[in-house]
Amino acid sequence: MKTESIQMDKLSSNVLLAGCILMANLDWAGIAGYALKAAIGGGIWLAYKLAADRIERTRQKKQ
Repeated sequence: MKTESIQMDKLSSNVLLAGCILMANLDWAGIAGYALKAAIGGGIWLAYKLAADRIERTRQKKQ
């Protein structure tokens, strides 16, 4: 039972170390720029979608 606990501690510390190394190597400026572009693109798409839905509703009301 004690050896399983020690092995789990080693495993969790290895996972933590690998996670820290991977997070340190990320390009945070690039990720932030991509997130900003994605948010702007999503906003533009949403505006077009809402406008198209409104136009469709007005066309259906006229018929």
